[in-house]
Amino acid sequence: MENRSEMGNRRQQNLFVIASPDEIAKIHRAETSKQAGAIAGAKAAAVAAVASAIPTVAAVRMFPWAKANLNYTAQALIISSASIAAFFITADKTILQGARRNTEAQLKKVQQDSK
Repeated sequence: MENRSEMGNRRQQNLFVIASPDEIAKIHRAETSKQAGAIAGAKAAAVAAVASAIPTVAAVRMFPWAKANLNYTAQALIISSASIAAFFITADKTILQGARRNTEAQLKKVQQDSK
């Protein structure tokens, strides 16, 4: 039993994979899409932070209920939750848009190659 597992481990250690040029291009496009998603998400989070901070802070100063019930932690939670939601929604949309673009480009390439 031990010999079998040793042979299996040796086989796995000697195995290596060489990616095709198409595979390398796919990986590059996926990385580009992820980076674009992160950048777009960060921009959206910054805008959402400002857009939610202004009314939150103004409400705490103007409305008695907000002044009594929203301490600094609650204010930070409101602002950060808006920022986090904006980041993930925008990043997800951007990554999916990049994936769709990559799939369409791959489909066009296959159609051109088949002609």
